[in-house]
Amino acid sequence: MKVLRHSLQKFGNVSISKSPTNRLTFTVCKRHNATYSSPLSDTFYNEEQKSIQARMAKILEEDVIPNVKEWELAEESPTNEIVRKLGKEGLLGIRFPKEYGGLGLNYKYQAAYLEQVGTVPAAGPVAGVIGHTEICLPALSRFGSEELKQEFLVPAIAGEILSCLGVSEPHAGSDVSQIKTTAKQVGDDLIINGQKMWITSGMKADWICLLANTSTKSKHSNKSLICVPLNSEGVHRVKIHKIGWHSSDTAQLFFDNVRVPVKNIIGEEGSGFFYQMLQFQEERLGMALCNLQALDRCIAETIDYTRNRQVRGKAILENQVVYFRLAELATEIESLRAITYQAVDMMVSGEDVTRLASMAKLKLGRLSRTVADSCLQFWGGKGYTRDVFISRCFLDGRLNPIGGGADEIMLEIISKLIGISPSNR
Repeated sequence: MKVLRHSLQKFGNVSISKSPTNRLTFTVCKRHNATYSSPLSDTFYNEEQKSIQARMAKILEEDVIPNVKEWELAEESPTNEIVRKLGKEGLLGIRFPKEYGGLGLNYKYQAAYLEQVGTVPAAGPVAGVIGHTEICLPALSRFGSEELKQEFLVPAIAGEILSCLGVSEPHAGSDVSQIKTTAKQVGDDLIINGQKMWITSGMKADWICLLANTSTKSKHSNKSLICVPLNSEGVHRVKIHKIGWHSSDTAQLFFDNVRVPVKNIIGEEGSGFFYQMLQFQEERLGMALCNLQALDRCIAETIDYTRNRQVRGKAILENQVVYFRLAELATEIESLRAITYQAVDMMVSGEDVTRLASMAKLKLGRLSRTVADSCLQFWGGKGYTRDVFISRCFLDGRLNPIGGGADEIMLEIISKLIGISPSNR
């Protein structure tokens, strides 16, 4: 009885009483001022991980969130300064080795940090931060030479330089094997020619982790990841304007006979495709983590708005079609959170997370569209303005089914891993 009472009363909207016949009666009470939030993150993270979230929250609330509207309108955010601030606070190296300036903690601490990043009410201002730590540095940290780590990883963790990743090209996005950028060896140097597209932080980054063809071997064995300083002669940058992520710096990069030392290749020459596939898993899991709070916020703000907005004498929220839909969406978000948290635990245990990371990324892509679209509809005309979070989430979230591997690529990966793709036969 005590356990049952505690389990029910912790939700705050259930009262327990006894009838004259000593039977238990459960009464569900309305909480008109309740704002939706998921209880899972409170139990998933320990106190040390929550303290990292608190440190991150302080920086975001002081230096980022108050400026979001201004940065979005200007289509510009000070990514270099944000990274520098986070580097000084030791938050860029949470999972990277101590000998390179990191904290040497496991991935669950990183997950706590990433989920807190998602509290910023726009993707743009923090896109460069996520790109810096989640999609550019992992391969360098795992496979790079000592010399490369000292030159690029150490200052990147300290926030002294900004990093970006260069994989996609104008004609090769999700199909990484089709890239055409070349890095031909001439003596002790590589001569790089080609283009890179959709590069987050491309206009401001100090260096790029570049995927290029370094031989004429098969398409999966001829690619290498290369550290390329972006102040090198022959590098040209062009800003890309987007329908969302407005304050995120996105660029197309051109490489015209750019020369870097052969020693700038990360790990073994020809292993770049394999290294990048590993980086993709961290990028996809990171994307899921960064969007959990945004999806929750869509539900929470829509509940608050529809509870207070009256139509024909009653709150919009009192219509069954509305509260049923919000309940359904909340359930879907919790399923994404459960998959994501399971993948985090697997990452900590050193297991292969490709299957669950792909599922989480697919689920995120689907929910980013359905949650934002469904919630925006309940806002009516106000949801179609720039003044509310839901409209920004509608535009920003549309990239999730595309970036980091399209939904269709996730389906192909999952199909192969569960043994139902024709390519398995």
